[in-house]
Amino acid sequence: MNPIVEAIKKVKLAVVSIVITKEISEEMLKQMPYFGEGGVLTPPEKKLGEVEKELPKDHQKIKVGGGSGFIVSRDGLVLTNKHVVQDPEATYTVLMEDDCRFSAKVLVRDPINDIAILKIENDKEFPFVKLADANKLDLGETAVAIGNTLGEFKNTVSVGVVSGLSRFITAQNEFNGEPSFLRGLIQTDAAINPGNSGGPLINMRGEAIGINVAVILGAQNVGFAIPINSAARDLEDLKKFGRLRKPFLGVRYLIINTDMKDKLRLPVEKGAYVMKENSPGDEAIVKNSPADKAGLKEKDIILEFNGAKLTSEKNLQDVLENCKIGESIPLKVLRNGGEIELKLVLEERKF
Repeated sequence: MNPIVEAIKKVKLAVVSIVITKEISEEMLKQMPYFGEGGVLTPPEKKLGEVEKELPKDHQKIKVGGGSGFIVSRDGLVLTNKHVVQDPEATYTVLMEDDCRFSAKVLVRDPINDIAILKIENDKEFPFVKLADANKLDLGETAVAIGNTLGEFKNTVSVGVVSGLSRFITAQNEFNGEPSFLRGLIQTDAAINPGNSGGPLINMRGEAIGINVAVILGAQNVGFAIPINSAARDLEDLKKFGRLRKPFLGVRYLIINTDMKDKLRLPVEKGAYVMKENSPGDEAIVKNSPADKAGLKEKDIILEFNGAKLTSEKNLQDVLENCKIGESIPLKVLRNGGEIELKLVLEERKF
């Protein structure tokens, strides 16, 4: 049998569509456009797999969007993109490959990565996708994207290769138009379309190597996925602690490049320049944070963090993601024309 077909068969039962519904008043409904089944707003959902609460007479429950996801545990944990399930007031329903529907609850919205974890609210055992190690990916490796294309064609498959690694892009949220800054992405020429967000990018062993997240509009065969290792860390935190545990530094910074060097008249073209934003009351260093306790100051330039040189391709957040809470981190800092070394102890970020 074709290895691509074999890989797809291993995962297709665990790839799901995520239906987003919301209670909307008739007055609001009149002000909203109707896009039909292929668009954003569709008529009320009739079968959500649960007993609907009685709505006020002037309210309706309307489908307002959809995306993709995939089950990663036998008890029904689902990975998707944070932007797919970002509305805390919406209701989320998982639609299986066999058209069975289950209510789902959002357990985690990662504040740094575009990742969310849902739990299907049912005690049955589910098929699930195994996770690979995205750090072992090679350029040219075959990659298969699966998802709910255009919010209408579920389990659509596209095949390509890993075209690039550690990509950085600014993506527009397909639901609210807001920009998202995404780092460390897998680039693939497997077709990724609106509605595919949250579906898996898999290898030839039928393992997830990434979560499909973005496509470059106007370009051909340029799509991106979040490496699955980021999601694996979130899953591990959720299972161990019941919440996400992210390391906290407590510093505002700007990654330096050639343009920033010239614009701000800085002495180097790489590193993280510690500076506050223009917001009233904003500070470059959060008081009593690890950065404050270590002695970092505004206008310092962090050249190295935990032995890694900071660049546009590998910035401070990328390095911080791989550090542990409580870990003692060495820093190389440029201050007033001279290099100094500092140490800080990472604390847990409070969400």
